[in-house]
Amino acid sequence: MTLFSASAPRPLADRLRPKTLGEVVGQDHLLTPSGPVGRMISTHRLASMILWGPPGCGKTTIARLLADQTELHFEPLSAVFSGVADLRKVFESAKLRRNAGRGTLLFIDEIHRFNRSQQDGFLPYVEDGTVTLVGATTENPSFELNAALLSRAQVFVLNRLDDAALELLLTRAEAEMGKPLPLDPDARQAVKAMADGDGRFLLNLCEELFALAPATPLDTTALVGTVQRRAPLYDKSQEGHYNLISALHKSVRGSDCDAALYWLTRMLDGGEDPRYIARRLVRMAVEDIGLADPQALPQALAAWETYERLGSPEGELAIAQCTIYMATAPKSNAAYTAYKSAVRTARETGSLMPPKHILNAPTKMMKGLGYGTGYEYDHDTAEGFSGQNYFPDGMPRQQFYRPPERGFEREIRKRLDYWSKLRAQKSHDPE
Repeated sequence: MTLFSASAPRPLADRLRPKTLGEVVGQDHLLTPSGPVGRMISTHRLASMILWGPPGCGKTTIARLLADQTELHFEPLSAVFSGVADLRKVFESAKLRRNAGRGTLLFIDEIHRFNRSQQDGFLPYVEDGTVTLVGATTENPSFELNAALLSRAQVFVLNRLDDAALELLLTRAEAEMGKPLPLDPDARQAVKAMADGDGRFLLNLCEELFALAPATPLDTTALVGTVQRRAPLYDKSQEGHYNLISALHKSVRGSDCDAALYWLTRMLDGGEDPRYIARRLVRMAVEDIGLADPQALPQALAAWETYERLGSPEGELAIAQCTIYMATAPKSNAAYTAYKSAVRTARETGSLMPPKHILNAPTKMMKGLGYGTGYEYDHDTAEGFSGQNYFPDGMPRQQFYRPPERGFEREIRKRLDYWSKLRAQKSHDPE
C-alpha cells in the first residue's frame, strides 16, 4: 500500500471486510471451533477445499483469512481472467516458496470456469502439497468440477445470508458511518429482501442510501424508486434451474397450490422459458395426476398451446392457471407405476405368445393350428364382458394397475372390481 492509496476512498463493503474469521457472518456451521474449518484452524492443518455458495456470502474473505490464520502466502487467481500461463507462474513461485519453508494458499475464484484439462493441471501440485487449493464457486461442484479434483478437496457449502446476518451487516454499516440508515422499519426489511442473501450487494445499497441523505426516512415505496433491486439468482442451464423445477414439481405433487405458484413465478422472474415449464406441467399431468383427473392432461396441453398463441406476458397466465389446476387436482401415480411394473414383467417373461383364442386366423393353415378357436366376442355377452384370459398361456394373471380411492379413479376401481367378480364367476361356471 502506498501513501496515496492509503488515503484513497474505499467502498463501504471493503472497509467492513472481516479481519478475523469470528467476524464473518452467516457461516458459523463451518467457522466456529466445532465446525470443520474451525477445527482445521485450531490444528494448523489446512486441507484443500472448495467453498460452494451464492454471491456475497463471504467465500473470498474466508479464503484470505484462512491464509492469515495459517501463515500461508495468499495467492489469488480468477478463473475468468487467468489461463495456463498464469497457473504455471503461480506453481513455480509456490515451489520456490516451499523450498524456503513457506506454504502457499492458492485461491481460485469461480473455479468452475476452468475447463477439465486446466483442472487436471492442479492435481500434481495439490497432491504433493506445493499449494493448498481453496476454490470458490457458485455452481454445484458435482456438475462442474473433475471427480479427481473433488477427491482431493473437501467441499464446504456456504449459506445464503439470512435475515439475522444481513441485520448484523446493517448495524456494522451504521456504526462505521456513525449514523442510522435513512429508512423506516418496513423499508429496512425491504432493503434486506432486495439483497436476496448477498452481503456485498447489501453494503453497496447502504452506501448508496447514506449518500442520498434524505430529509426524512424513506418508506418502502420511496426505497424501491430510489435504488435498484438485485437481479434474482437463477441460472437457466445450471443447478438453480433444476432446484426450482424440482420445487415446482414437488409442490404440485404435494397439492400446495400457493407454494407451486411461488416457485413458478420465481422461475419466470429469473428468465426461464415458459415453454419448458409448460412441458413439465404435461409431465406432471400424466405422472402425478393421471386418471385421478383425466382433464389434467387436456388442461396442460391447452395451457401450452395458449402460451404459444399469446406469447408473454399474457400467455404466462395460462401457465399459472394450469399450475393451480394441477396443484388442486386429485393425485395418483397408479398409471405411472402400472406402466413401470408392466415393463418390468414384459422384460422378465421374454417372448411369450398370446393365447391362440385371441389371435386372428386369416389363412386356412392358421385356422388349422387353432388360431381364433374359442374366442368369445365380448359384445355378444349379456354383460358386455366375456372374462376370457388374455395373458399368455401358463402365465399367472397379473395386476399392474391399482387405482386408489381418489378422484375419477374411484369410478375406475368400481369397474375393475365388478369385472374381477364377473371373471371369477365365469371361471367357475360350467361350460
